Amino acid sequence: MHESLLNYANRRYLRVSLWLCGLSVALYVWHDPLSPPNGGTWLGYTLGGIGAALTLWLTALGVRKRAYSSAMGTLRGWTSAHVYLGLSLLLISTLHSGFQFGWNLHTLCYVLMVIVIVSGVVGVVAYQRYPQLMSANRAGSKPDRLLEEIQDLDQRALRIARDMPRRFAALLRANREGTVLGGSTRNILSGRDSSVLMVPSTEGAVSSPNSGQSAALAWLGDELARSTDGELSRRIGDLLSLLAERRNLLRRLCRDAQIRGWLDIWLYIHVPVTLALLGTLVAHVVSVFLYW
Repeated sequence: MHESLLNYANRRYLRVSLWLCGLSVALYVWHDPLSPPNGGTWLGYTLGGIGAALTLWLTALGVRKRAYSSAMGTLRGWTSAHVYLGLSLLLISTLHSGFQFGWNLHTLCYVLMVIVIVSGVVGVVAYQRYPQLMSANRAGSKPDRLLEEIQDLDQRALRIARDMPRRFAALLRANREGTVLGGSTRNILSGRDSSVLMVPSTEGAVSSPNSGQSAALAWLGDELARSTDGELSRRIGDLLSLLAERRNLLRRLCRDAQIRGWLDIWLYIHVPVTLALLGTLVAHVVSVFLYW
């Protein structure tokens, strides 16, 4: 689906974008102003007008996305045009400036535009790559269903621990309470598991990192190695199997949150900077006409 946005109508808007870029470059090469190329020449004003119009039109995608019934074309077509014409804006705006940059409002407008375009490219890449990864990771189970499976494993483990020494049930409860899903933005985007475990010991409970259920599995492994009771060893083996399955489910949940985080994070840059770009663009245009 996401790849078809780029291939929409046999890449119609790619051809439009290339034609627009080719025409802009040809005019720039042909143009021979008395002063160095800049936004104050007739070509500079022309390219600037095209760039401003493109910027305003590109921001209209947000409005079009909310118009479920519209005679203004399909949403897929709008999105395809948004991608290709957005990329052409980078070249057109650069030619408009005549490669003249400095510490001024016009350069600020250009920098904001570059940030918007780059974040948009990140978004396109994300929406081509991550939905397939998300589907493969979920394997037909939504996050809510994965959570239910983890809760079911916890209950099964506690039932097994009923006929075992109390320290096993204490460990399982501590393991459940110390499980951390999500957390900070950094943890989500990195897929980091920040779970901790209060490990039972002769000196009392000791806090230990439990990423991937490592501390809980290690504790059970030590108990299994020390056990001389066949029935107890069998039950410990059952707990190890359940915790290994729990670890796999937690990894899938962390991975799902990570993918969804990367699908969303670019928008927190793209949208606010777009609004800043619009404000700066208006100020840029007004200042040009005031000092024309």
